Parts: sequence; C-alpha cells; structure tokens
Amino acid sequence: MESDIITGITSSDQLERKMHLKGKVVKTTRAGAIVDIGVEKPALLHVSQIVTEKDEPLLKVEETLKENDEVEVYVRNIRDDRIEVSMKKPLPLEWREIEKGMVVKGKVTEIEKYGAFVDIGAERLALVHISELSHGYVKNTSDVVKVGDEIEAKVIDFNRRRKQIKLSIRELEPGLDEIEGVKVTPARKQRKKPRKETRQREQKKESVPRERENEPTFMEIAMKEAMEKAELEEEQKAKRSKKQKKDQPNERDELLSRTLKHRF
Repeated sequence: MESDIITGITSSDQLERKMHLKGKVVKTTRAGAIVDIGVEKPALLHVSQIVTEKDEPLLKVEETLKENDEVEVYVRNIRDDRIEVSMKKPLPLEWREIEKGMVVKGKVTEIEKYGAFVDIGAERLALVHISELSHGYVKNTSDVVKVGDEIEAKVIDFNRRRKQIKLSIRELEPGLDEIEGVKVTPARKQRKKPRKETRQREQKKESVPRERENEPTFMEIAMKEAMEKAELEEEQKAKRSKKQKKDQPNERDELLSRTLKHRF
C-alpha cells in the first residue's frame, strides 16, 4: 500500500528511521544497489535487504533490480557519510528501541498455564508471567486475559541474545495504598522483649557461681584418672621387677647348696 509513503523529502535532514519512501535504482552491484530517494546523496540498499517477488533467496541483484527501476524502501540508518535503506518493512518495535520500564501495547496471541504471550510488534512475542497479571492471586491465566485482548503492559526485562521480552500488567495497576479510601495497615513488627525480662535473664546468668567456670570438664577428669592409673601400674611393675631381681640370688644359693649336699 502506498498510503504511508512519504513524499516531498528533499534533504537528508528531513529523514527519520523507518520512513517509507519511493526511490529509483541508479546502479546495481554484487553487494546491492544505489538508490536515489530525492535527497542530496544516494542511499545504499544492501543485497541482504532486497526482497524478491516470491520471497525467494536472491542469487543475483540483477535478477530482481535493474537501473531506473522504481522501488519502495524504508530508511534503516542515517549516518554522516551515507544513508542505508531496506526493502523489508521494519518492525514496529526493534530491539534497539526496547527499554526496561517502557510501556507498550499489544494483543494477546497465546494462553498458557504459566502466562500469556503478547504481540507488541517486536521480533519475538513477549511473555506476561501469571504472577505479573494482577496484584492478587491468579489461579488461571484465562481468568485475567484471553486470546485477542488488547492490553497495555510494562517492560520489566528483556534479553536480545535469548530473544526474550518480559512484561507486567500488574505494575501498571494501582496498588492498594494508591486506591482512594483504602487504609493500608503496615505489617506489625516483632515485639521486643521487655527490659524486665532482659534484666532477669542477665541476673540468672550472674547467679551461676563463678567457681563453676573453673570446674574441670568430664574429659579432663577422665584424662586425669587415666594418667593416675597408668602411673600406678608403672610403680607396681617396677616393684615386681625389683623383687624378682632380689629373689634371683637366693634361688642360685639354694641350688648350689643342694648340689654340694649330694656330692658329699
């Protein structure tokens, strides 16, 4: 349709991105074509931005465009040294235009258990998670929105690399504290213990005799008993050894005495 084609542009200062213009092919190359769009310098149409009649892969530029052909193009970029155009219709909302916090309008296209997908004119559908549909609890997505609904939402996050856009309807709804006539009672803070209870607790700690702090532990008592037992065993062992040594000469004497008696 030519209804949105802009005419009367004579200077590059008048150009804006996404403008729909008519132009004439001045020259074709392997890389694309040079197009006269009525301003002081020609525009560059890259081969990747050329559209064929049947939307088939482009093998040669000459097969689709020739010199003096009239073409409809959209302004892609406006630079100091050149103007870039495209035969592909630009998206209403491109990745470079998406910002966190911006408010967008769109149409609900799919309903899932976890949320709704919305067409906001971007490369990918945006998701409104079920938790972002309303301030209150939502059991089913279809309880709030249905396919075909026109909605307004806020961009809360997006990731160009993953092709993800997250929206929130809830953030555009007034909170309870913003509704006239509604009084919001803040959550009660946890009650602090009275000073009396704190004093009693401190007094109870102080009432424990300080001597108990120096009392040996069970492990220390057990270690002490084990050491005493070991020392006692060592003493007894030494006494037995000494006695054996003392008794040994007497046994030799008795043996010698018995031997002599038998001989004489």
